[in-house]
Amino acid sequence: MKLGIFAKTFDGADPQTVLDAVAAAGFAAAQYNMACSGIASMPDTISESQARSVSAAAAAAGVDIVAVSGTYNMIHPDRAVREAGHRRLRVLAQSCAGLSTRLITLCTGTRDPADQWKEHPDNNTSEAWRDLLDAMEAAVAIADEYDIQLGVEPELANVVNSADKAHRLIKEVGSSRIKVVLDPANLFEIVSLEEQRRLVSEAVDLLADHIVMAHAKDRNSDGSFATAGKGVLDYGLYLGRLRAIDFHGSLVTHGLSADEAPGVAAFLRQHLEGRAGR
Repeated sequence: MKLGIFAKTFDGADPQTVLDAVAAAGFAAAQYNMACSGIASMPDTISESQARSVSAAAAAAGVDIVAVSGTYNMIHPDRAVREAGHRRLRVLAQSCAGLSTRLITLCTGTRDPADQWKEHPDNNTSEAWRDLLDAMEAAVAIADEYDIQLGVEPELANVVNSADKAHRLIKEVGSSRIKVVLDPANLFEIVSLEEQRRLVSEAVDLLADHIVMAHAKDRNSDGSFATAGKGVLDYGLYLGRLRAIDFHGSLVTHGLSADEAPGVAAFLRQHLEGRAGR
């Protein structure tokens, strides 16, 4: 597995500054965000020179751009907001070749009109699921046109809030363009260690053929998010399950400060190399 980090962890509006910081912290890969180029995360336009500057900076820093963030609320209650997201997704897709990546990460969305990461009781309705299918079909058409992949991530606050729903989405849409970004800390809040291990193991096994990227953050015992290695997540089990399915993609950490990044890189590398606990 290649060790990566969200590029947005580091301050800067210039790709060379940001990606040099990624490499200096001990990471060989980055999930890029166009905010690191000084524009909106989901911009209305990306010039060819803006896209090429990212791939040039990545090459100079020795960092692979393994994905670009393309999150928008795919089931926003206002159809116009969803359609604006589709248009901006196309802009990102058009630029993927220049960015030197073939993966855009998505947010399956929520009925909350103000925050795409906030849970809403209507997320579990048949209408929300129907809107997600419509949105994914539009996204897949864009992915087909530009030969890219789309990464969906099970998130407790979103319409795809479990491994089972991610699997159902892939089956119902029926496109190989849809892949899974798996973050085990998004599968539970406050559970026993036994239940945590069950949830993580079952998610990895169920989604094994579709996992394109693994995320790395953590949960505190009170259910709040934590930096990888600082919480209750059993990283030995998680990474062991990924190795068991022969996963060779990137392990990308996020939800941490820039100051914490070198320590997290060392922690994850120890686990990847089998040196944890020695």
